[in-house]
Amino acid sequence: MKTDLLFNFTVDKTAKTATVTREFDADLSLVWDAYTKQEILDQWWAPKPWTSKTKFMNFDVGGRRFYAMVSPEGQERWSIQTYTSISPKTNFKMFNAFADKDENPELPGSEWDFNFSEQNGKTKVSITIYNESLDRMEKMIEMGFQEGTAMTMRNLEELLATLSQRE
Repeated sequence: MKTDLLFNFTVDKTAKTATVTREFDADLSLVWDAYTKQEILDQWWAPKPWTSKTKFMNFDVGGRRFYAMVSPEGQERWSIQTYTSISPKTNFKMFNAFADKDENPELPGSEWDFNFSEQNGKTKVSITIYNESLDRMEKMIEMGFQEGTAMTMRNLEELLATLSQRE
């Protein structure tokens, strides 16, 4: 595993945004699939020891992903994501909100903007997360969002290394 890959996490409280930039030693198609295919997403989209469990996912404009992060004790923290824009292999946007097990969103939510680019065999993913409220963003940060994101990105890096070897 390479350690020279870019990882940057910044918060701008004035703009109510968090920005995550991460580089992966994998080709763009594989990284795109890791973010857009349920069977791959569930393998990495939660900080260990939590796991991700998708109830349903439809990666189309207007489509949704309803999933839970599941603790080792079985506690479920549900979220619903609605895809608002998709430009294959370069960008997608979604609205994300926590939810209960019956798909009722807890508003306000956040808008996520994912950008993908490839250079010299490395793929860079830049994610801008805009929160409707500063209070919600501060709660996410307090809940360990930065640490959880770093752990989740390591999960993806490890998974991509395994998947790249299979290609």
